[in-house]
Amino acid sequence: MSSITQELLSTYDLLKSRLVGEPHTWLVTGVAGFIGSNLLETLLKLNQRVVGLDNFATGYQHNLDEVQFSVSPTQWANFRFIRGDIRSLEDCQRACVEVDYVLHQAALGSVPRSMADPVTSNGVNITGFLNMLVAARDAKVTSFTYAASSSTYGDHPALPKVEHTIGKPLSPYAVTKYVNELYADVFARCYGFNTIGLRYFNVFGPRQDPDGAYAAVIPKWIASFIKNEEIYINGDGETSRDFCFIENVVQANLLASCSQSDLAKNQIFNVAVGGRTTLNELHALIFSALKKVDPQMEGRSPTYREFRSGDVRHSLASVQKIESILGYRATHLLGDGLELAMPWYLKNTRK
Repeated sequence: MSSITQELLSTYDLLKSRLVGEPHTWLVTGVAGFIGSNLLETLLKLNQRVVGLDNFATGYQHNLDEVQFSVSPTQWANFRFIRGDIRSLEDCQRACVEVDYVLHQAALGSVPRSMADPVTSNGVNITGFLNMLVAARDAKVTSFTYAASSSTYGDHPALPKVEHTIGKPLSPYAVTKYVNELYADVFARCYGFNTIGLRYFNVFGPRQDPDGAYAAVIPKWIASFIKNEEIYINGDGETSRDFCFIENVVQANLLASCSQSDLAKNQIFNVAVGGRTTLNELHALIFSALKKVDPQMEGRSPTYREFRSGDVRHSLASVQKIESILGYRATHLLGDGLELAMPWYLKNTRK
């Protein structure tokens, strides 16, 4: 291992060691969701105090129950839950009281969902985001880190995707996430309220919902394998994505929140691995990982259908900026993440 790699890997380790002895109060919006509950678990295990805000639109009580089971009673006592909606400024203000760090994850995700119902996506993702900015600014929080999206790159064809070059949005969801970045920039210019946006690339891992019409591809396919159901690929299977395991996302959020670098203020960072996998390759990798856990698992060929409206053809992130400024290092590649997540999916998927 090179000295550069050791330095990058140690940045997060040093931060976690420091946080254990320095309790702060964090607000995690969307705390009952996939990403939010993983952030909650990590923060509680680091002996941090956490306020969680969720309306259970896409989050689940069982995610919070899992976190409670995974931490000590003392650590769980450091968690305070607020049932509320980010579309309510009052709820956002209530959640920001005496908070040091904000991790804003609450949003209505999914490109297809936004195509079917752009009004609700706009209300949650734009009005809700603005409410959180106002509440956090007025509460004078130490830092505000928010979930941005790789969908912001839109129709720009260049690979890898670099933060300063984007195209036109291809879906209402992409529009909402781009507007978040514009609002964040305006708040820095007008009010001196700096934020950090994290453009997530195809996040996956434990607690990602495999059910429902808008389930992400990895949990949906795993569930289909387990249930012996048809697996559908939109298009020819050569569409590619930069799949990012949840542990990498947790790392990026903590590094961004606690960064002391002036270079990080009011910036956007890609959060990814920096690798590209086609849907055909993903299908084979999922089956391989499942087979290791369940040798009786039977393989099956996917069914190909039309390309999905609003989808980007290829996605690959440059992670140079987040590595150089925040000290981020993707510790889990796609194969690693699939193997770590597979036992959870086998346990939690209803046949």
